[in-house]
Amino acid sequence: MKRFWIIFVRELGAYFRSAMGYVVMAAVLLVDGLLFNVYALGGGAKYSADVLRDFFYFSSGTTMIASIFLTMRLLAEERQAGTLSLYYGAPVREGTVVAAKFLSAFVFLCLITLLTVYMPLLIFVHGKVTAGHIAAGYLGLLCLGAASLSVGMFGSSLARSQVVAAVVSSALLVSMLLFWLLANITDPPLSSVFGYLALHNKHFLPFMKGVVNTMDLVYYLSVTYFFLLLSARVVEARRWR
Repeated sequence: MKRFWIIFVRELGAYFRSAMGYVVMAAVLLVDGLLFNVYALGGGAKYSADVLRDFFYFSSGTTMIASIFLTMRLLAEERQAGTLSLYYGAPVREGTVVAAKFLSAFVFLCLITLLTVYMPLLIFVHGKVTAGHIAAGYLGLLCLGAASLSVGMFGSSLARSQVVAAVVSSALLVSMLLFWLLANITDPPLSSVFGYLALHNKHFLPFMKGVVNTMDLVYYLSVTYFFLLLSARVVEARRWR
């Protein structure tokens, strides 16, 4: 566990020492703030619940994009610099390295997400929404963020450069998002399978509406575990090359 926390603290600190961490944070807050202003203040009168639902909808997009940029360097940068091989000679398991790096990215993403809470609070104070609706929406954002980060970790484990890692991760996320389209153009039982595999539509919409379903939590946790496991296996395979 000591090695896990050493890697975690080092990687989390790297976000605060590099410009990329602040750029991602500023970009998310700026885009979310602008879209919130447009959706909340633009147009005619809206129900508070609809404004809150729209906030979580566009925030889910910025969360997935931020996840790509937060993870693209985690393994690809070390492989490019040749420092990833240092772990191979150390008494630390590949799963420990992957888990520690993932947790650092997740904590930083949680911090970014926390900084957006003033927007739903404005709706809460001036509108008619419940604290439970806000909590459910943020739980959904964090679940989606964790799954997206794990996909980004896998993309970073496959690539030698950060740019390639970002491209691979983006392609994987887009593919998982498009499963909902396949669900709409296929017949049962395939439509049900594709609908369940879709990263966003079926599983995130209930959170947007303030509903927490156990199956949606299981889905996001399963996706997160699956891609972290794949990442660890890729890193392990490189040890023996």
